[in-house]
Amino acid sequence: MKKRTTLTAIALGAASLALGVTLTPAQAADAPGVAFVYLGNPGDAGWTFAHDQGSKEAEAKFGNKIKITRVENVPESADSERVFRDLANKGNKVIIGSSFGYQDFELKVAKDFPDTIFLHATGYKKAPNFGTYDVRMYQGAYLAGVAAGHVTKSNTLGFVASVPIPEVIRNINAYTMGARSVNPKVHTKVIWINSWFDPGKEKQAAETLIGQGADVLLQNTDSSATLATASEKHVHAFGWDSDMKKFGPDAHLGSVVAHWGVYYNSAIQQVLDGKWKNDPVWWGIPQKAVNLEDMNASAIPAAGQKDVEAKREQLASGKWDVFTGPIKDQSGAVKVPAGKTLGDADLQRLNWYVEGVDGSLPK
Repeated sequence: MKKRTTLTAIALGAASLALGVTLTPAQAADAPGVAFVYLGNPGDAGWTFAHDQGSKEAEAKFGNKIKITRVENVPESADSERVFRDLANKGNKVIIGSSFGYQDFELKVAKDFPDTIFLHATGYKKAPNFGTYDVRMYQGAYLAGVAAGHVTKSNTLGFVASVPIPEVIRNINAYTMGARSVNPKVHTKVIWINSWFDPGKEKQAAETLIGQGADVLLQNTDSSATLATASEKHVHAFGWDSDMKKFGPDAHLGSVVAHWGVYYNSAIQQVLDGKWKNDPVWWGIPQKAVNLEDMNASAIPAAGQKDVEAKREQLASGKWDVFTGPIKDQSGAVKVPAGKTLGDADLQRLNWYVEGVDGSLPK
């Protein structure tokens, strides 16, 4: 996944960006351009790696029907606006911003290029030619929690968190609820590093959590540092975004994997067919866009594997979701009554911890 042809480097403001264009000799000169804008580079083994895998699935599916461009290491700042504008000026039919912080910059450019379709990952805003998409990582986090609840000896789980937005809070809560569904004694400790990708801080946070008694770790950060640290300290952890087993095979309990190609293939086909709509897309286990994969059968008890599979089947049916009540917050107040399920609008502005999460949210 990490191989690509880098044609040139372009300086955009303070950012130095590698522009990789993948073409085939037989490609039609008028093949519609599909551009992917990445926060990092695929070498992170996490978020960007997973999106890049999705772009390659689209490349394999559509072949010379499309022309793919990839731009790496684009910061979530005004520099990204210049990248989006440059890609639009070059005539790309579809431009995909794969990180939350691009939203306002990408939307601003979209308004100036009404004939170009802009897709934005994990956002919530909308325009006639601007649509958002996401995958329900919290469903995979819940399954990881079920496994963790069976594996933990200390009844203390750890979570290396990036930035305090609803997306990350959902995953912390889901992980905790999954664990407590099979082991009500479990508590989750959280350390925020205020960065999506910082292997040094991720490692330090993992070490601190282990020092506080956590023996099963999950992350919502982009590197493999959490799993590698768990391996060094002889505790367990999960991979995130992609299968990270190779970074700590002995510690690895499974990986919560995002399959972005499922969405990219669908969206690009809709564009080619002239049927694209700007309705928000949020897919999960039912659409095979998320899963807990490569579970460690030697480390997870048979009863734990059975519980994971039972919950996976419930999620796949679409008849049950993670945030189905009764759910209490840290104070013991019922936030979601029995028989009710939080809707997407509430999930996208979630700003409270569930019962079992220690500490408080950053101000």
